[in-house]
Amino acid sequence: MVKLRLKRCGRKQRAAIYRIVAIDVRSRREGRDLRKVGFYDPIKNQTYSNVPAILYFLEKGAQPTGTVHDILRKAELFKERTSS
Repeated sequence: MVKLRLKRCGRKQRAAIYRIVAIDVRSRREGRDLRKVGFYDPIKNQTYSNVPAILYFLEKGAQPTGTVHDILRKAELFKERTSS
């Protein structure tokens, strides 16, 4: 099973930024991802989403984690999904 999950990036002991990745459920947080589909910076509150890639994985049955679901909902991704 594939999940859309946050993967921590950035320097140690500094403010983290996160990549939104499609990853196998059995992989660890820093494990090998299937594809990078966006990033999230909680300090600057910036989000970048590769919408076609996210929609592709959601159509294939990928489940977003709770945090990723909230980020995508704030980015109004699910409104685009229901209208198309």
